[in-house]
Amino acid sequence: MNMANLFCEPFPEKSWLLPVDFPLKETFKILSQKFPHSYGNMLKKNILNTSTVSLPSYLYLHLAHDYDDHDKLFLCDQDKTLLSRVPWMIMKSDNYFVSSLFLMPSFEQELSKLFPQKDTVSLHLGRYLFHPSNHVWGLITRYYEAYLAKADERIGIQIRNFDTVPGPFQYVMDQVLACTLKYFDNVRNMYWEHPTVNGDVVEVFQPSQEQFQHTENRLHNNKAWAEMYLLSLTDVLVTSAWSTFGYVAQGLGGLKPWILYKSDNQKTPNPPCRQAMSMEPYFHAPPFYDCKTKKGIDNGALVPHVRHCEDMSWGLKLINNHDEL
Repeated sequence: MNMANLFCEPFPEKSWLLPVDFPLKETFKILSQKFPHSYGNMLKKNILNTSTVSLPSYLYLHLAHDYDDHDKLFLCDQDKTLLSRVPWMIMKSDNYFVSSLFLMPSFEQELSKLFPQKDTVSLHLGRYLFHPSNHVWGLITRYYEAYLAKADERIGIQIRNFDTVPGPFQYVMDQVLACTLKYFDNVRNMYWEHPTVNGDVVEVFQPSQEQFQHTENRLHNNKAWAEMYLLSLTDVLVTSAWSTFGYVAQGLGGLKPWILYKSDNQKTPNPPCRQAMSMEPYFHAPPFYDCKTKKGIDNGALVPHVRHCEDMSWGLKLINNHDEL
């Protein structure tokens, strides 16, 4: 992914990008779970079991969705004093694991100071750090001004489908209509044939029709980022379960979306959706481990501000302490 094509630099005279002569750049290409300087791998081989050990100049944290029990121990407070002596830490992750950091005493106190309203972490970080590049901002502003700026109410609908066979699927349409009663051509045709009683105008727009994810395609990624941002500018948001695309939009927009439940056997779920407890994204692969007792535990029942997800029963998310469950 080319960061420069997606994001502007968030800090004056600073850069997201490492210098071209950064000494570890070539190492990034060979990082893996079994890498010799991997934190989990070093724990597995008992290399980090003593304070007198000679620490490496850098340590790799493998926190991606396929991490194992040793990798997950980074989300415990053990070894934090030891790890503070490592000059460089390199992390690879496709998880939003902030909720687990709030379960760690070494982080929780400082995080609570930074985010007294705990369900606003992604909102503040997203708006502070993720500024669209000039090209992407052009896509966003042109579309918004052409189609959305004059609307009294904007409803954003994001659909992710996990079926491996080509669509479209009627059960998905039925689910969206059951949840919102306002969607794409069906809605457009309904109001074309039966105008609203009071003369209100309902219009349905779709910024792009990429259909499938193309991870390394630069133009595709630009369109995806633009659509996430456009979704965040809506008044009401409907998103798909298990979809990071929707999570980014809700976090940026500070929105509690209506979540379309994941379908089984191509049938419309009943109920079709429910509203999220908070605007925070979900942690899909949390550890189920009590660092103190070294036993399995339900991490969604330890503190009032970390709960299980609406769309994935084993996932975790942050909520505001005073939100109703």
